[in-house]
Amino acid sequence: MGAARGYTLRTLMIEIFAILLALLFLVPFYFVLVNSVKSFADLLLNSAGLPKEFVWTNYSRVWEIINYPKAFLNSLIVTVIANLGIAVFSSMAAYRLVRHPSKFNNLLFGVFVAAMVIPFQSIMIPLVKVANIAGLLNSLPGLIICYFGFGISLATFLFHGFVKAIPLEIEEAAIVDGTSPYGVFWRIVFPLLKPMTVTIILLNSLWIWNDFLLPSLVIPDPSLRTIPLATSSFFAQYTKQWDLALAGLVLGVTPIVIFFLFMQRHIIEGITAGSVKG
Repeated sequence: MGAARGYTLRTLMIEIFAILLALLFLVPFYFVLVNSVKSFADLLLNSAGLPKEFVWTNYSRVWEIINYPKAFLNSLIVTVIANLGIAVFSSMAAYRLVRHPSKFNNLLFGVFVAAMVIPFQSIMIPLVKVANIAGLLNSLPGLIICYFGFGISLATFLFHGFVKAIPLEIEEAAIVDGTSPYGVFWRIVFPLLKPMTVTIILLNSLWIWNDFLLPSLVIPDPSLRTIPLATSSFFAQYTKQWDLALAGLVLGVTPIVIFFLFMQRHIIEGITAGSVKG
């Protein structure tokens, strides 16, 4: 009875507004999915309506044209290795900055924070020049190293706040038991960072998997193209193959959407754990 009395007209209006807002955000997904199975003529004549005929061959053609397995493998290699590197290096850096405070470490942390606000477009040209001098252009390892540089700042900032919430007494007890400094981090601290690690991996996966600008600067070789670069091949100077491009977009987005849905529960756990620790 109390729950029924608590459900007011205001609550109903808020729920209706939330549903309408959710439907508004789903509209782009509707256009992508519906138009990916249309012929090019049907797409131009009626892009908002349902297809007159489902053209499933769009997907098979895209699979062959962009060599989807190769592009998928390139994206997977870059995303996985870049994520692992960012998570490991940034967690170690954050732990060092928190547990060994000094003027230099405070300055270094300030540099990490400042690097987060630098627009990527402002350093594109210097990045290409430096990458060329270092021999990082036209290779997946070079692209991964570039992602290390751009992703570590935010990850270190997030880990920094989480490490401060870990009681120092836990580490002191491990040291008394004879654990080495590296053992304290890998066996005690790093497992406690799991909620934040999962959050950082998910955020970076969404960024790296869907990124177009950085790979377009670093890897001009067609055999090393990631999925966003491969999909862009449907947009030439005088032709735009929207039917194939949208099918390629669906193929490219599907893996990361599945990954996000799988990791969503861990994100909620990370947010909850962070709020309790705070």
